[in-house]
Amino acid sequence: MTAPHRSGAHAAEPDSSGTSTRSSSRAKKTKAHAPKASAHSTVDARFGRVVILDITPSQEGDAFPARVEIGETITVSAQLFIEGRMKVGATAVLRNPQGRVVQRRAMSCVNAGLDRWSVRLQAGKHSDALPWDKAFAAVKRQLGLWSVTIEGWEDRYALWLHDAAIKVQVNDDVANALDEGASILTRWAEDADAGLGARAKKVLLKAARDIADPSVDIAKRFAAADSPEIHRLHDSNPLRDHISESQAKVFRVQRPKSSFASWYQFFPRSEGAYLDPRSHQIVQGNFLSAAAGLERARKEGFDIVYLPPIFPIGRSNRKGRNNALIAGPTDPGSPFGIGSALGGHDTVDPKLGTMDDFRSFVGSAHALGLEIALDFALQCSPDHPWVKQHPDWFRHKADGSIAFAENPPKKYQDIYPIDFDKDMAGIEREVIRILELWIDAGVTIFRIDNPHTKPVRFWQDVISTITARHPEILFLAEAFTRPGMMLALSYVGFTQSHCYFPWRNTKEELREYLELTNSDMGYYQHNSFWPTTPDILTDYLRDNGIAGHAVRAVLAALGSPSWGIYSGYELIENRQRPGFEEQIDNEKYEIKLRDWSSADRLGISVLLTTLNDIRRRHPSCQGYHNLTVLRTDDPSIIAFARHTPADFTENGRDDTLFVVVNLDGHNAHSSGVHFDPADFGFTPGQSLDVHDELSGRDFSWTGDDYVSLAPWADVAHVLTVRPS
Repeated sequence: MTAPHRSGAHAAEPDSSGTSTRSSSRAKKTKAHAPKASAHSTVDARFGRVVILDITPSQEGDAFPARVEIGETITVSAQLFIEGRMKVGATAVLRNPQGRVVQRRAMSCVNAGLDRWSVRLQAGKHSDALPWDKAFAAVKRQLGLWSVTIEGWEDRYALWLHDAAIKVQVNDDVANALDEGASILTRWAEDADAGLGARAKKVLLKAARDIADPSVDIAKRFAAADSPEIHRLHDSNPLRDHISESQAKVFRVQRPKSSFASWYQFFPRSEGAYLDPRSHQIVQGNFLSAAAGLERARKEGFDIVYLPPIFPIGRSNRKGRNNALIAGPTDPGSPFGIGSALGGHDTVDPKLGTMDDFRSFVGSAHALGLEIALDFALQCSPDHPWVKQHPDWFRHKADGSIAFAENPPKKYQDIYPIDFDKDMAGIEREVIRILELWIDAGVTIFRIDNPHTKPVRFWQDVISTITARHPEILFLAEAFTRPGMMLALSYVGFTQSHCYFPWRNTKEELREYLELTNSDMGYYQHNSFWPTTPDILTDYLRDNGIAGHAVRAVLAALGSPSWGIYSGYELIENRQRPGFEEQIDNEKYEIKLRDWSSADRLGISVLLTTLNDIRRRHPSCQGYHNLTVLRTDDPSIIAFARHTPADFTENGRDDTLFVVVNLDGHNAHSSGVHFDPADFGFTPGQSLDVHDELSGRDFSWTGDDYVSLAPWADVAHVLTVRPS
């Protein structure tokens, strides 16, 4: 005789998707709002009968909505309680942008001592529709602001069951207790909010008659109200008294690839480049030859191709190889020194082709199912047309000359930074015009270079204008800066963000970072894990060779829904420029000639392909809110799990991955891996059949397991739990 341990769902019986099939009476509902700190608040701060506090996720007083990709799961929690000994239940109600209820789910009490209740919801269904697909129209209608409302309610049945069980056991006032139970069951059967079908009503009414029958043994009378069938009804269609409704918690639901994305970066001028045998000069690639990069990205399973700036490069103060202050006659310059007499941010570099060539390149990408992300670096070379057209857009020195960019002692003589103090509105209009031009050419994503060096309000204005017109457009922030600035940029519309993953290399550093980036913070800042970029080559990758590249690829691909690779990673390009954490002979300043025939021999390209395949097949890889770091014994072995319950998978089966990685690129390590199978929906003590997605081997795991990983054999296990 045990009382139900959690609340039931709302009365409406859900269909297979969790969607309510009918609406029900709300006559008993009252609003329950936590008091606001401001004495001038216009929000109704009166509590309902059930007190609802501290709804999460929450940041900045909910001034900025939490964000998820369509089909991504949402975990909402709150503190709920009522006076005295009364018991409470809780239901979460999810509404789409049109206000229609699409899901009602029971909340579970996860910490009775602190009255903390939690629930997992799903905002729509996962989709791979691309912005140019016909199917995207249906996805687009679901994008926007969704809301979650928590309903707290008094659980009379659970309280009665608890008290009556004790009274029957000690034979204290049993008659009144059983009569009260009959009354509760009868009222439950007749309650409109419970939304019971005819069969369920018969079950409750029969139990009410049985419990009220004085001719039957007391134990049997009580058992009639304590049956598994009634417990199931309490779970699904409970009697809810004094329903109290919270303020709505708002979530911004964004399109596919806003959270779950695989990026591949290459320089078009290096793709198809070759050494002219007669002149012994490098002939650079263009948009036609760069089709090879698209094919490679598609073959390896990536879905976004990111290009550095493709605009004309200035001549004044052009940088040479390895950031030399003086360029040689054949040095192509940095594509980040934007603008020449040929044009600025709205012009294609003629060496790459024409605007029509670019449109054709984008069309080829789309035919392969690839999106094109374009780098937008808001800075100018001294030759940019803006310098003459809008001299007030630049900061001037005391002598009247325009100041080039610098971060003392570093100097960037080939770049003039923008000064927003004089005419921010004018700069906003021009940037919006330029972004619209590239959107019209087929670009669906912009990677913004150094957004933290421009006013946050500027980006807020620009991004809100663009996304109001084009909700499919995404923005990636390249902002390696203070956490507060990175978060603020996420608030104002940057869909994803580069982050400090490259420098998190020890077990403890990774544990903390995985837990942070996959916590509630992931509702606001979608961190993208990139092992390298043209600006970053860490000591770890320099020192750990092929094994190190494999380790970082596994951690990036499976540690975050969004990850990216910079071209050349497959070839183990890991020689640093002395004194800098970046590559020597850096592609930012020269055209790279690469021998791609060696990629398969090194094995990293095969690994990248496998990792992207794993990510696509496993829904547990597709969100920021389902990662658990596991306990391991060895300081060089890190392990984590990703788990999505059957309720949120298309095939109706749990999806669980265990990822175990040896962080040492030179030595073998062995360790125990420890977890409670019950934390992932398995029976305690159950033996799990797991399949290694990397090696093809099968194992049996129990939650206290032994692994041995050697860099010359297996740097990692990626274990899928097979259905029992």
